[in-house]
Amino acid sequence: MSTELIIALIKSNIVLAVLLTNTILLIWLERKLVAGMQSRVGPDRAGPFGILQTVADAIKLLLKEQIMPLKADRAMYLLAPIIALVPSFLIFMIIPLGPDLNIEIGGKNYIVDFVGADLNVGVLYFLALSSIAVYSVVLAGWSSGSKYPLLGGVRASAQMISYEAAMGLSLVPVILYSGSLSLVDIVSSQSGNLSTTIPILSSIVSFIPKWNIFPQFIAFGIFFIAAVAEVNRAPFDLVEAEQELVGGFHTEYSGFRFAMFFLAEYINMFNMCAITATFFLGGWLGPTFEGILPPILSAIMPIIWLGVKTFALLFIFVWIRATLPRLRYDQLMELGWKRLIPASLVWLILSAIVLGLREFGLPWS
Repeated sequence: MSTELIIALIKSNIVLAVLLTNTILLIWLERKLVAGMQSRVGPDRAGPFGILQTVADAIKLLLKEQIMPLKADRAMYLLAPIIALVPSFLIFMIIPLGPDLNIEIGGKNYIVDFVGADLNVGVLYFLALSSIAVYSVVLAGWSSGSKYPLLGGVRASAQMISYEAAMGLSLVPVILYSGSLSLVDIVSSQSGNLSTTIPILSSIVSFIPKWNIFPQFIAFGIFFIAAVAEVNRAPFDLVEAEQELVGGFHTEYSGFRFAMFFLAEYINMFNMCAITATFFLGGWLGPTFEGILPPILSAIMPIIWLGVKTFALLFIFVWIRATLPRLRYDQLMELGWKRLIPASLVWLILSAIVLGLREFGLPWS
């Protein structure tokens, strides 16, 4: 087995371990944060500070009986949870976690990309996989042979069309600004500070990092709202509105199959926040404090910076859930079609004009 293949297998297993472990932490953290915002205690029985409550829930779901509805389409019913879970793992593979590493194995040096797969069309790959995930919701609702899950699946398809369009359009200015579809190149384009972009204000903006959120703040707002809707989180969780649809698209699922939907939701939420940090907050970029911290800590500082930015955005996800009531369906669609899509188109045109002027100057000059 070649060394390159071994490195690829190691990276794949690391991604799998990180996502599964992180989900346990994220579910516990959300429960604790929401409990604190609502003046409750939250999980505090299983393990220190209730940290093992998620593990206990996972064991419970693994041991529960798997129920198959009589009117279900068996093949599609079994396939839907898999379609939900697999894209969530594949999306994380393209998120750069740090700079390239130079590793010596057997006297030979290897340059290891600190990313699962550096694709030159990473943005298109991300949009394609995030779109595939909605098929799991539609198939789960249709194949269950029940009316309420079917309504949840139909809602998911309509919601995805409106917010996926806004999400894709909001990324076009970032691509134009960065000059690449690769997430590694998008992170690299955000190194330095704004003085290189705005020379006339170099003394004022020299301390501000050259993150895309500053020149593309409108695109950031549109993308973040669309990301919340994309993962069906409150206040956009109409596909599983329990007061209307019992439990939505996964009403007829139980045991491990339900756990797969649950796991996919939290992995997708983490992925969306990591992607947002990569596109708009500089990704892993940040001071490494070389010469101040021990070398091993300086080496992992890029991962820590990406984690801090990702969990800061995850806190906003949780904060929104604990604060805002669920939208009505007409409000959901109106926000997508009448607000976000027109706003993203206008911002795209303005960004193209500004970038054109910066590149070529005024046409009459």
